[in-house]
Amino acid sequence: MNIIKIKVSLLRKPERNVRLHTEKQIDEFVRSVKMFGQIRPVVVDEDNMILAGNGLVEALKKAGIAEADCYKITDLTENQKKKLMIADNRIFNLGVDDLEGLNSFLEELGDDYDVPGFDEDILQSMAAEADEITEKISTYGTLDDDEIEEIKETERKREEILPISNNQAPAEPSAPPGAVEEQSPDDEKPFVICPKCGEKILWL
Repeated sequence: MNIIKIKVSLLRKPERNVRLHTEKQIDEFVRSVKMFGQIRPVVVDEDNMILAGNGLVEALKKAGIAEADCYKITDLTENQKKKLMIADNRIFNLGVDDLEGLNSFLEELGDDYDVPGFDEDILQSMAAEADEITEKISTYGTLDDDEIEEIKETERKREEILPISNNQAPAEPSAPPGAVEEQSPDDEKPFVICPKCGEKILWL
């Protein structure tokens, strides 16, 4: 790709453009140019008409930059020029942000959130949320002191209710004091005779 310098004043805007550029976008373009320089060429035809990069050219003008790096294409038909203008804008829009990758970059930036195209407060908020999510993930499955104490208390109550270990058979129940234990027939449940009233009481 042969990149040449062309004066910004000689670059021609097309009569119609696929994309409208807001003042905010142009301002962010200016921030980018001042921070990094011109990082991609403006695509022009043989008459210096802009095929791709209209917003960038507006930013160069606003930043007071006299020359632009340009890639000149001279063998396109009028239809091909129109297709190029449509495709350049549309293909870019087909991409989606990788939020996990973005959060990783934000963590590595530390506190420097001066990034063209973004508001610093928004990036700080995103980074804070990413840190909070990371902290929650790192502690997922762990218990705090209150939860641990609650589990211990539940275990103590369980032991009080079920004092017999899994390896021990339960002791045979004893009859109430003074009761006379009687043998019941095979088809009856065991019972005792109450010493006070003499009634038969089933003994389970």
